[in-house]
Amino acid sequence: MGAPKKSAARVSEDHDELVRVPLQAILLADSFTTKFRPITLERPKVLLPLANVPMINYTLTWLESAGVEEVFVFCCAHAKQIQGDFVLISGDTVSNMSLTQALLEHKERKKKDSNAVMTMVIKRSKTHPAIHQSRLGTDEIFMAIDPNSKQLLYYEDKADFSKGTLHLENSLLADNPSLSLHHDKQDCYIDICSPEVLSLFTDNFDYQHLRRHFVKGLLLDDIMGYKIFVHEIRADYAARIDNFRSYDTVSKDIIHRWTYPLVPDVMNFGNTATKLERQGIYRGSDISQAQSAVVGPFSVIGSGTKIGKNTKILNSVVGIGCKIGSNVHIEGCYIWDNVTIEDGCELRHAIVCEGVIMKSGSALEPGVVLSFKVVVGQEFVVPPYSQVSLLQQPVEEDSDEELEYADSTSAITSTVDKSDGETASELLDGHFTPASELGFGGAGYVWPKCEGGHEEEWRHSVAPITEDKILEAVKAMEDELELIHDGSILPPSGELIPNPNDSDDDDNDDLRDDFDKEVEATFLRAVLENIQENHLTLEVNSLKLSYNKVAADCAGALFYAMMKYAVDLPHSSADGLVQNVHVVLTKWKKVLASYLNDTDEQIEVILKFEEICLESAKEFAPLFTKILHYMYNEDIIEEDAILSWEDEKKDADEADKVFVNQAQPLIQWLKEAPEEDDEDEE
Repeated sequence: MGAPKKSAARVSEDHDELVRVPLQAILLADSFTTKFRPITLERPKVLLPLANVPMINYTLTWLESAGVEEVFVFCCAHAKQIQGDFVLISGDTVSNMSLTQALLEHKERKKKDSNAVMTMVIKRSKTHPAIHQSRLGTDEIFMAIDPNSKQLLYYEDKADFSKGTLHLENSLLADNPSLSLHHDKQDCYIDICSPEVLSLFTDNFDYQHLRRHFVKGLLLDDIMGYKIFVHEIRADYAARIDNFRSYDTVSKDIIHRWTYPLVPDVMNFGNTATKLERQGIYRGSDISQAQSAVVGPFSVIGSGTKIGKNTKILNSVVGIGCKIGSNVHIEGCYIWDNVTIEDGCELRHAIVCEGVIMKSGSALEPGVVLSFKVVVGQEFVVPPYSQVSLLQQPVEEDSDEELEYADSTSAITSTVDKSDGETASELLDGHFTPASELGFGGAGYVWPKCEGGHEEEWRHSVAPITEDKILEAVKAMEDELELIHDGSILPPSGELIPNPNDSDDDDNDDLRDDFDKEVEATFLRAVLENIQENHLTLEVNSLKLSYNKVAADCAGALFYAMMKYAVDLPHSSADGLVQNVHVVLTKWKKVLASYLNDTDEQIEVILKFEEICLESAKEFAPLFTKILHYMYNEDIIEEDAILSWEDEKKDADEADKVFVNQAQPLIQWLKEAPEEDDEDEE
């Protein structure tokens, strides 16, 4: 009789393993922000197209691939149906990560500590050092994490950057002897939760702002003792579309296939089929394109679209059934379904919603958003960052905590529940049509900017951040650093600022590694997003200030990034690799040259090249002299730098003179060349 009792006890102990519970997910279909207005006054954000596929389809497809069997879309009223651990995700999130390891970690922690109710997925993502903003357009987030247990101890997404300070409770430092503070993490808005989380929502919080209300509330709650942990992904992709800039960034990532298999040629729904062609061009079926029209690399053209003569479409997404006239220029834009663009129009870095009509000769400046069924009059130019809608701007501004597509004003509420077509027809037929605001024959309201809107518009726009904004931010950084170095201000603790020269070698090495990685990431982003040379220089200058580096450090880090990119490009022979180097250096020579104003900086590049040949890219080793000669011919490296480099190596060990010896024919030629010039003059 003893054996059965022993077995029964084990069944009770390992109930989760023996009773199969399907993996479930709660998908939040409402973002509870107003950042996508005016578009979301007429359609929920998760139904907006992303590379011609509704956002929510990416989320649902990923959940299916990750093994989730049941999905509840915003099911706070049916919490009792959730039977075990579940995935909590926003419907505007795109990811291709595997949930296996994160789920395993969560379950193992829960067995040891019943208060471990939530595991938050994060990813490394450095913010821009000058504007404190990630490439997704989100604010810099500060997290305090226990490096051993991975417990989240502090979370702040609204830090006061103007003061350059961060306030931590004394108890946080006293209670946690081991703590690491991060500002290089991206919150992926993917959480693995235990059922207790639902009861906590019901009792204390709501779904309106998951991080600001729930996460911070849980971290500050000493009564229940519930804990949040983090799971960091590295190679996988995960990003939430929080604003127009992240919409632009994630769209580019999808087109560049960082989100595979969630890419346009795989995400085919209904009767539409999209095919991938050379240079990252995606085409739907039944497209009519004039022979003289050009579709540039990394563009998506939807099925049934017609493109007229001499039209150029560059780095853009065009939806299904669009009609684009002749001599039209479209660059960096997102054109949704059934849009009509007549002859001679120009569109740059704008979002154009379904059913919009742009009459001949009209133009959109960078950052413009045209909501559904708007009509832009003939030859009318819509100013930068304008938001245009057939609906008037709400009189009472909603807070971040209100539904994105809901509004308290009766004029808006009466139209929200109707279809796009019904709303547009009523407004166009009635007295609401403001033709004068968008030129002759136009229809739509240009929303006035609210207080502080001018700051937000360039931060959250699909338009590239302009040079003057980066310069302003860099100038502010320089002024702040001057105050610090002059001793005019002290850190909040009152302690003296440590001398950077007093730090140990290990710390310097770590900083150098981080700086090099940041420069490399910045360079690769410039290549992929076709960023202008002067903008890349400004971003590297920002990193230079942030890490307290000199021009030689920038030159070495940039050169390393360029050479690594060259070796990663396709090549089948040594000559092919040399050709890659020529292409990369020719394209970005101006940026590199801006940090090579004296001999020491040029020597740093040669030394960096030696390091590359010996360690990270040994393919370059036999080509060292050939590439060095090319850089001399292109005026990247001067004769004095090469000869000084040789002179520095005179007393070095033979192992350190491999490339000096290899380059002797070039060095001897340089030494003899002046003598030949003198003989010619005589």
